[in-house]
Amino acid sequence: MAQHDMDFIGGGFKFTKPYTFVGWVLWILGFLIVAAGVMMAATSSGIGGLGISVVGLMMLAISTPSSLQEGLHNLRNTAISPEELAKKAEESGYTVENWFLQQSTLVPTNDPNDWILPAPGPQSWNANDPYGPHGDGTPLPEHPVKIGTPRPATMTTFTVFSGLATFGILGAVGAIMSSPDGDELGATPALVVAGVGLLLSLLAFAQAKRLRQMLDTPTSLVRSAPVGHPELVGQVRPGTAGSMTVYVDGNQNMAMANMIGFRWTYEQKQCRMVEDSEGNKRKECDWVTVRSDSGGVPFTLHDGTGGIKVNLTSFKRTDYGQMLKRWDGAFAQTLGKQLMASAVAGLLRGTTVEGHRWTLYGLRLGDPVYVLGATKPKPATELQAEGLDGTLGNSTIEVWGNEDGTGMKCTLMRGTELSNIGKSRSGFEMLLPPILLLLGGIGLFGLM
Repeated sequence: MAQHDMDFIGGGFKFTKPYTFVGWVLWILGFLIVAAGVMMAATSSGIGGLGISVVGLMMLAISTPSSLQEGLHNLRNTAISPEELAKKAEESGYTVENWFLQQSTLVPTNDPNDWILPAPGPQSWNANDPYGPHGDGTPLPEHPVKIGTPRPATMTTFTVFSGLATFGILGAVGAIMSSPDGDELGATPALVVAGVGLLLSLLAFAQAKRLRQMLDTPTSLVRSAPVGHPELVGQVRPGTAGSMTVYVDGNQNMAMANMIGFRWTYEQKQCRMVEDSEGNKRKECDWVTVRSDSGGVPFTLHDGTGGIKVNLTSFKRTDYGQMLKRWDGAFAQTLGKQLMASAVAGLLRGTTVEGHRWTLYGLRLGDPVYVLGATKPKPATELQAEGLDGTLGNSTIEVWGNEDGTGMKCTLMRGTELSNIGKSRSGFEMLLPPILLLLGGIGLFGLM
């Protein structure tokens, strides 16, 4: 598939379906659950069957991709060289490190935030002129100046499934409130539905606002980036501080090189026995975050026309996308830490520790990056230290993320504008289900 073979404008409605094996499995299971719920509602329990159907519809909605995801997935597989794809395939996947200690690692096989179109490799970067143009100075193939800004479809199959699930929830709750036992519940079901709808509406509004900001803000070229709040898209390249090797939780065996920014979490699987009102006991487990850390160094964003310094740690809103790697184990790193973890969990929460996992997120050299930040002139001392004469305007300014503009929130995201918008649903799709749930919850008060 060539780049021009894909339409980046989603339109009004697009029928979307899974494009991965897992997606198809979830779709089939979802349809089977919906069918079972319909049969149950028709033969015995109407409310129970409706509830089961809602579960199936929610599974269908969650496993339905956005309007652009399948096309971008296919485009990536044809645009990137087979050798590079094969190399990434070898580095990804699930690996058992130690069977006896139940230690394993997981590197995602599909990275929606990675490059979709080819990007220059490190061997072609000019370390002596990081702010100058790359090659002939044309923008990178995936830059919005070359491909335009994608537009998700207003509605997809997700709209259908999520809408039906919402109406199913409202119907089931309405039936419960109208039943003979509904008087004992009072307004509680309606309050819960309306409250959940309000919370989801606020979250969806924030996501839709961020998407709208990306769609409406024109992308600047680095070589002509103005002082203000420009939107920039490019490749992560080393700055004067270089890169880092991150040792997750201080463990030499859990290292990741060439990092620019990172965030890791250490979680424990804590389990305890709970007893219901009838005296039945069951085990209940939760993953609890015990500690975490984050950090980074300034880097150079290069879009082909030039490079610009970005102060990563100044950004309050940083989205690294999905994890880079996860380490799992039945035990802590050492016997002492294992005993300490078990003692603390048992003392503070009355639980036992049955698993450990460390998850790393971050930004590495060569990654695509989207930045909406505040550009300011560099201090004269810094220009002098770097030996810059000010000939290139983009070498005299830097990007900060701690000062929002009017109607603009400073944001740093792993991935280009194409990949970040490509995995998003339209604002209408984000807002419709929670608003319907909110309004329906308010309407349920009429059944009291």
